Amino acid sequence: MSKAKHISETPATQFLRQHGVAFGEHPYDYVDHGGTGESARQLGVPEHDVIKTLVMEDERAQPLIVLMHGDCSVSTKNLARQIGCKSVQPCKPEVAQRHSGFMVGGTSPFGTRKKLPVYVEASALALERIYINGGRRGYLVSIAPQVLTDLLGAKPVECALPD
Repeated sequence: MSKAKHISETPATQFLRQHGVAFGEHPYDYVDHGGTGESARQLGVPEHDVIKTLVMEDERAQPLIVLMHGDCSVSTKNLARQIGCKSVQPCKPEVAQRHSGFMVGGTSPFGTRKKLPVYVEASALALERIYINGGRRGYLVSIAPQVLTDLLGAKPVECALPD
């Protein structure tokens, strides 16, 4: 029994529509600290296909976005080495929100407040469809992963650690 909810535009969906990207809309009941496991369970999709948007920063406090499988974590050492930085670490929630313009838990790589460099775990690009935050807590969009490289210029990296 799915109740059809009207979904209002977010900066992310506006960005996708402006660029003519076809996407599916997948609202779910947001659970604090439920993460990708919770959204995948509610939507009935593999957690590996749910891509989390992580706002991180390098040693100079320059922000960047890392897109990672829901069932993996980021090896910050491997990431830093691959992107030519000394170190990379997650931003504090309030800093992440300032850079992206999105609330933590609702961060999308599309329609961010500032244009940020985007890195994507290379194996995510091999998936048929990915589920990624649509710019609001409790709301994922499904898209072809090529959209990440085509629209965001996302650079493939290999820094996944199994959770």
